[in-house]
Amino acid sequence: MTKITTALLQLALLGGVLLCAGCKTAPSQPALQPVAKVELPRFMGDWYVIAHIPTFIEKGAYNAVESYRLSPDGTIATTFTFNRDAPDGPVKTYTPKGFVRDSSNAEWGMQFVWPIKAEYKIVYLDPEYQHTIVARDQRDYVWIMARTPHIAESDYQALTERVRLMGYETNLLRRVPHK
Repeated sequence: MTKITTALLQLALLGGVLLCAGCKTAPSQPALQPVAKVELPRFMGDWYVIAHIPTFIEKGAYNAVESYRLSPDGTIATTFTFNRDAPDGPVKTYTPKGFVRDSSNAEWGMQFVWPIKAEYKIVYLDPEYQHTIVARDQRDYVWIMARTPHIAESDYQALTERVRLMGYETNLLRRVPHK
């Protein structure tokens, strides 16, 4: 398979996943409540993915980092990098664009492929902007992130409990290894 064919196949698969990302909340689960307010300049920068229920592109991710930069037009320039399948595996980089959807700055649309904007809700953010949880009403994907690649076990357990209380199956969480 050529590199172009492989890239087109990956793009098509990503587009299919993201089509489902816009699906509505399951009737049995209420919508998740985002945090009351996100100060965007404080939220910008690197966030290490500590644990997640991964999308197909994130399976086998090591050293995953989501980096945000506020663009002059108000969108969020995002760079997601990780090593594929091993701590020193091939580096994968994705550059979706975030679109703030509400005045709290806690609900975003994340666009990997035009015109689809996947739901991205900041449902937990500690006052120091050191830990966050990004979730979706579908309870299909979730990301526990921190400003450092490693966090205390007690913090991890507390964040995992928050994820459980939101209605996620925490046995699906995968800890992301970091060097």
